[in-house]
Amino acid sequence: MESECPIDAELRNEISELLKPPCPAKVEEYLNQLIKTSTRQCHGITVKHNGDLGKGVYADSDLKGDELLLKDQMLVGIQHSSNKIECLACSFCFRFVGSVELQIGRRLYLQEMGVSANCCQTDYSSDEQEEEEEMGQCGSSSSGYKGKVPLPKGIAEPLMNGELKLPYSDKFSMPPAVPCPGGCGEAYYCSKLCAESDWNSSHSLLCTGERSESVSREALVKFIQHANETNDIFLLAAKIVASTVLNYRKLKVTRSEGDNKLSVSGSPYLSLLLEAWKPISVGHKRRWWDCVALPIDVQSSDEAAFRMQIRELAFTSLQLLKAAIFDEECKSIFSLEIYGHIIGMFELNNLDLVVASPVEDYFLYIDDLPDPIKKLRRLHDHFWMLLVMTILFVARAPHFILYRVV
Repeated sequence: MESECPIDAELRNEISELLKPPCPAKVEEYLNQLIKTSTRQCHGITVKHNGDLGKGVYADSDLKGDELLLKDQMLVGIQHSSNKIECLACSFCFRFVGSVELQIGRRLYLQEMGVSANCCQTDYSSDEQEEEEEMGQCGSSSSGYKGKVPLPKGIAEPLMNGELKLPYSDKFSMPPAVPCPGGCGEAYYCSKLCAESDWNSSHSLLCTGERSESVSREALVKFIQHANETNDIFLLAAKIVASTVLNYRKLKVTRSEGDNKLSVSGSPYLSLLLEAWKPISVGHKRRWWDCVALPIDVQSSDEAAFRMQIRELAFTSLQLLKAAIFDEECKSIFSLEIYGHIIGMFELNNLDLVVASPVEDYFLYIDDLPDPIKKLRRLHDHFWMLLVMTILFVARAPHFILYRVV
């Protein structure tokens, strides 16, 4: 039986207004405002809409080779949950943090504790071990190589706390890890600036630490656990919901209440909510359960049941998120229709990045020395695969063909 979300029926008109695609002129105006802000280091380009080709980035001046045209922060992104065991990275800009010693020691420590790359489970069944070994043969996980190259016991913690220093590691320096200001112990950053930016944009509502501004930290933990066990795309969706709520609150503070008309139902300041929602409104969206590709192991005769199952999965995730960070004035953002379109936008626009680790660069440097240090070669053999960090993110705008204005 299909689960019903009461907010969808209660705020149908408001939800329709939020999901209404902006006209091309509005999209063009918004994107040009984005690229012209000083922080984006934009030069010599403009966005225009072509009736036949859609949106395009046009050069409005002569461009030189290797010239930087645009540098921008992604709209929203996360490090894959399973990948957080492999490496420590900034939760905002995804830069590697800590040190070569910390990265290696942390991975060894988690491995010694029996933590797998699959939802941080602490026990291994024989089937899981075989699967991890297959992944290791493909170079995608170090877990499958567990125990094949024995290492001296007790080196993980000295590496992590700085007691053990590896030679030449200073040539591959990383910024020190800055802990989450909310005290969750999950998020780390490359700087206080990134920590503050993430806190102000979404993490203040999604932090499970003592300073969290969520409605219920217990509910938030359940939401995160559900996302890790099912699909971490829900964590991306939560960032969008949280950022919209926080943007709405900021707009409400900065604008006088007398300047905004009250709506009949839902948000008291619908115009402010629409403004807070604007970065998402310009993205192409469909319901997740309508646009997700049918897996190869699902027969066409079972498609309707599969899409209903996906809808129910999103509904469960939404109820957990609602219990954690619900805001009455942003009620429509917590509708299943909105949530489904947010995830559908990710399904249609996601980019998955793999970033090489400086730890592997360090090992390659050691291997190239005239007389590589045997103990380090042994450690390298233990981490024979290329340590990488995977990031799931949505760009602020699609990649465009670059046209020259004549």
